[in-house]
Amino acid sequence: MTDGSAIGRFGSGREVRRIEDAGLLAGAGRFSDDISLPGQAYLGFLRSPHPHARIVSIDTSEALAMPGVVAALTGADLVADGVKPLPLAPIFKRPDGSPGASPLRPALAHEVVRFVGEAVVALVAESRAVLKDALDAVVVEYDELPAITGVTQALAADAPQVWPAATGNIAAQMRHGDAAATEAAFQAAAHIVSLDIVNQRLAPTPMEPRSSQADYDAETDRLTLRLSSQMPSGARDTLCDAVLGIPRDKVRVVVDDVGGGFGMKTGLYAEDIMVAYAARKLQRPVKWTAERIEEFLAATHGRDVESRAELALDETGRVLGYRVRSHANVGAYATTAGIIIQLMIGPWVSTSIYDIRTIDLEFTTLLTHTAPTAAYRGAGRPEAIYLIERLFDAAARQLGLDPVEIRRRNLVHPEQMPYTNAMGQTYDSGRFGSIIDQAVGLADWDGFAAREAESRARGKLRGRGLASFLEWTGGNVFEERVTVQVSGDGGIEVYAATMPMGQGIATSYAQLVVDVFGVPIDKIRIVMGDTDRGQGFGSAGSRSLFTAGSAIRHASERAVDTGRELAGDALEAAAADIEYAEGMFRIAGTDRGIGLFELADRQPDRRIFIDATSTVKGPSWPNGCHICEVELDPETGTVDIVSYVSANDVGRVVNPMIVRGQLDGGAVQGIGQALGEHMVYDPETGQVMTATLMDYGVPRADVIRSFVHVLDESTPCLNNPLGVKGVGELGTIGATPAVVNAVADALVRAGHGAAADRLQMPLTPATVWEALR
Repeated sequence: MTDGSAIGRFGSGREVRRIEDAGLLAGAGRFSDDISLPGQAYLGFLRSPHPHARIVSIDTSEALAMPGVVAALTGADLVADGVKPLPLAPIFKRPDGSPGASPLRPALAHEVVRFVGEAVVALVAESRAVLKDALDAVVVEYDELPAITGVTQALAADAPQVWPAATGNIAAQMRHGDAAATEAAFQAAAHIVSLDIVNQRLAPTPMEPRSSQADYDAETDRLTLRLSSQMPSGARDTLCDAVLGIPRDKVRVVVDDVGGGFGMKTGLYAEDIMVAYAARKLQRPVKWTAERIEEFLAATHGRDVESRAELALDETGRVLGYRVRSHANVGAYATTAGIIIQLMIGPWVSTSIYDIRTIDLEFTTLLTHTAPTAAYRGAGRPEAIYLIERLFDAAARQLGLDPVEIRRRNLVHPEQMPYTNAMGQTYDSGRFGSIIDQAVGLADWDGFAAREAESRARGKLRGRGLASFLEWTGGNVFEERVTVQVSGDGGIEVYAATMPMGQGIATSYAQLVVDVFGVPIDKIRIVMGDTDRGQGFGSAGSRSLFTAGSAIRHASERAVDTGRELAGDALEAAAADIEYAEGMFRIAGTDRGIGLFELADRQPDRRIFIDATSTVKGPSWPNGCHICEVELDPETGTVDIVSYVSANDVGRVVNPMIVRGQLDGGAVQGIGQALGEHMVYDPETGQVMTATLMDYGVPRADVIRSFVHVLDESTPCLNNPLGVKGVGELGTIGATPAVVNAVADALVRAGHGAAADRLQMPLTPATVWEALR
């Protein structure tokens, strides 16, 4: 373990050890559930055991009579007190042009429950032990109603309707492209490739479950809310503006360490509302921490899309047209994120790195009696890339082409940059063919036959899969505000409104500060997670480094420029004659100077303070080529990943070790979807079948032997001054199709080509064993 003082003076481009790790490894991490306040009470939920039912009656009398029980709250209480449900942005339409339709999610179910695990009653007690006993004493009478859990059920002519205005259970729909031109392309095609593809429902499963704590100050009428969140400002704004109807300055949101987010912690949850509401109502601190089963049941899920995808190709393998019909199950309460991910964000990258101009895409979001979906690592881009990459491998098989060659014939080339794709999205830079060439070399593509023969000699079936792709990053929020404070006590403090959640962002920020100030990294303190210090969009969409990082460099440079003016006054010289390097201001050509921190100490408030806002020009478009080799055991269906290599264009790299770690972690999550993860609802009962870590197939450490990642810095992003591109989700997007394509390839080589085209995730041993037969 290395602490900050031993790291030394390392700027960007160096493999600086993470400054966050010393405290975390020593047990000094500060997570939401670690914090307790005097007089704190505990909140817990009684959740619906039914996927769809009317609430006939609620009896909390026995619970309230128990010693230590402080309060019982129901949906009716919230309605009476004017607490509004979570909002849905009115930006979507249904097929007939009417507004998008969905029930709005209340913090506690009122009159009707719509999925197993929905909170119905909240109790507040003096201890967690009392709380558990009291929840068992609450009696709720339900009148069960018909329920649906999947796409097929939702689309049935006689399907129960989740919400009256959402006829046909359609929450919203969008179409993109030119249907007539695409149909003409298919009519003229020499080859048509079609696949039915499922991106199954996933549970994000961060190490740290959600936790909320609220403390109300009656004197100031102000609430402090502690969350495990990626977006503190967004949580505050939703709570104040849409739910409680109070001024934003009456709520402070504080976030300390976050033990993983993966998109699941981007929004305000019903449970957070209840904690805030209870603290204000009872005028005492209140805390709730989720149990793991609550995370599986009631936190947002990801993916859950069923698609029919088709490519029209000419006789040489050039794509003439691309057509997709997708249905996304967004759960019982459509979220703004859940809809926009499927209807807009995924489609933005649907043609990926390929020069495909003619498209016809139709995306429909459906309501069912399941937990809502929202962001999960990659958020729409993994679903879209999985479709196109499965299709390209299927097309290569149909045309008798090498999978690499058919991709090369369809690439966007460097001379086409900036390139605007069929969805109107502009790629600023990219050398996609070079990235494929690097990955193919790493994988020893031409030497595969010998490795396959060796595997067969051991009774194993070997296959290889490739995924070449790009992604959009940034959340389309490109402005960021940061503060930089140089203190007379010898430190530099930077505040940013983005959030750390295990990705090492504080270290990367500190390295950028070192670049400008040239001081040891242990002089730098990165602070995040306090809406009283600053507001911003937060961390989502792999945006933190290229938006906030750019702002940090800009603010740091302004601090040095300000210091140059102040040093000129102190040294009685013109600011233009002042040079700065490694913590010292000097008059050029002399030995007269003053130290950065000494200069700050001379100021009236003993600091140099900069509050700066900057804007980058647009998103970044990281891209990569990931190649996986697998061995299948024909007797058991077990899939063993024996090789995984990738070449990745992530622009300028601030910390290669952190970038590789992000690629590793992302790829493991993508492999998890390919091989094991699946959030399963029983279609008959609506019950969750995978609500514990005993049932849900989270990838283990032994899922992969090793990764080899090459980082190509030759094509910096042109939309931000750092030249960096987002990386946090890249591995997830590439891994899933690479692994599935590898398994499909092994099946084809074993004479099971039809089964290869029918493959659906997760590729469990049972699934693969069946495909082999």
